[in-house]
Amino acid sequence: MQRRGTHVDLSDLDTEEQAALEAEITARRAARRASRRKRTYADRDDDDDLDDRVTIGTRIGEGHQNYQLMYDMLTGIRIAVGRVSAKMWRELTPEDFTSAHKLVFDITGNELTPGVRYDFKFKDYASWVFRHLREKFHIDPADYMMSLTNKYILSELGSPGKSGSFFYYSRDFRFIIKTIHHSEHRFLRKVLREYYAHVCDNPNTLLSRFYGLHRIKLPHGRKTHFVVMGNVFPPNKDIHVTYDLKGSTFGRLTSEEEIARNRHAVLKDQNWINNKQKIVFGPEKRDLFLSQVYRDIELLKRLNIMDYSLLIGFHDVSRGNREGLRDDHLQMTHAGPTTGRRRSLAALGRRGSKADEVRTVLKHANAVQIKTSELPEVPSEERRYCIFYADEGGIRSSDSRDQDAQALYFFGIIDILTPYNIIKRTEHAWKSITQDKTTISSVEPRLYGERFLEFMKAAVKSM
Repeated sequence: MQRRGTHVDLSDLDTEEQAALEAEITARRAARRASRRKRTYADRDDDDDLDDRVTIGTRIGEGHQNYQLMYDMLTGIRIAVGRVSAKMWRELTPEDFTSAHKLVFDITGNELTPGVRYDFKFKDYASWVFRHLREKFHIDPADYMMSLTNKYILSELGSPGKSGSFFYYSRDFRFIIKTIHHSEHRFLRKVLREYYAHVCDNPNTLLSRFYGLHRIKLPHGRKTHFVVMGNVFPPNKDIHVTYDLKGSTFGRLTSEEEIARNRHAVLKDQNWINNKQKIVFGPEKRDLFLSQVYRDIELLKRLNIMDYSLLIGFHDVSRGNREGLRDDHLQMTHAGPTTGRRRSLAALGRRGSKADEVRTVLKHANAVQIKTSELPEVPSEERRYCIFYADEGGIRSSDSRDQDAQALYFFGIIDILTPYNIIKRTEHAWKSITQDKTTISSVEPRLYGERFLEFMKAAVKSM
């Protein structure tokens, strides 16, 4: 009798345990056969699978539907990134931009993957390209894996937008794992070559910094695609005000009621205008900022991308971190200590590796509040290589003589995976019936980019 490649010695079990084990294995096999008959597309490796969806949830914790997903994501990243990082460095080839490598994980392990808590399949896309991108962004591979997978601790926050995506933050707040729709995944693979070339030519780019593209599939479940990105905000500073600017005004207002309910509420374009908000730069920094925004937007226009925004975080240097704004914002989830007698995986293998026994021993998670004292006191090393992140993780405001002023800004152009496709064209046509088509968000990329640039020019106040 075999269980996923591991021999089970039934002589070690009493009659009751034998019966229970055999019943469990029989049931699992029957479930697999039934699932294969019912879902003919479930195990297809085709990236055009129409059943691909992102996983939706609000908070990770024991019993939360996303806890297993989080664990499997981190395990897959650890093994996939470790494998490519261990290889001898080489130049990229055209095939690297379209490559995909599949890993299969189960509780017993094999020669390619270790034994893990849950069964799942993991796919790593363009692994060599993302290795080069991490190097371009000065990300050390050991630090990258340690930040994401040390103690398997992440926080989860729902997206403030309408995409249904979720963000998982690494414990040190450096990296974000974002679930994305299959169409976004497919689009990123399509434009990856141009994105890579742009990063090589623009080390100070404000575009989202992508560090990995992956897919995970749970047993009998749908596929979840996700990217690993750099966090625009550093862990060492409170963000006193946050804006998300698209350069459009229709529907771009965060209400006073929402602001009163949530002091972390993200403000939008109409709030920016109503508050007479400005980015205060002297001539040198203003030119640096606007010229980089221009180059970034030219790429997005060329790639037929729209619906992106500039995320801005304001830190008032005079206020500092005294208010502890991050303390009630960062809630982490981790696999905590188990209770009762713990058995090793090897011992469990000899006893039959029963799924319910393994889950009883290993599946314990605790939601904990992380304090700012646990966060790094200084920005991460890679930020100092970008001019817009080099001042304590951001860039300081400046006066007419380009001397430092009292604001610290954190910039990033985010949500850059939305092409102007048939859905957006239909949205544009529908909203244009009742609204001024120059004020709505969904417009063709050339107009969107030009409007965005004009808004950014007006947003910067040169002292």
